[in-house]
Amino acid sequence: MFGSFVGAFRPTITALGGHTWRIPWRLSKTRKANVRKRLREVDQVVNTLVESGVQCKQLDLAMAMPKEHEMASRDKYTTFSRKANKHRKGVHKVPHFTKRPIPRTTPTGF
Repeated sequence: MFGSFVGAFRPTITALGGHTWRIPWRLSKTRKANVRKRLREVDQVVNTLVESGVQCKQLDLAMAMPKEHEMASRDKYTTFSRKANKHRKGVHKVPHFTKRPIPRTTPTGF
């Protein structure tokens, strides 16, 4: 099929559907450590707001979420996805996962 392509118009791996960048299929130790660190930092911010006496609905919801040390590794490193196999995908596959909040619990029913 591709034998007739020669010269400048022959297909490359990228042209045949290859990725131009790679997302590793598994989180490395350092990336996992950074995820845990970010979760702990969020916990510290929530604790600081609670101690300051601020009250709001979002703060109450944040207090109801489990702390980093209470979370299972499944919830730390994966997130819910309707399209993924078994409805979970690695947190590093979420676009901009370091900048957007990742839910700490799985929706009910899954």
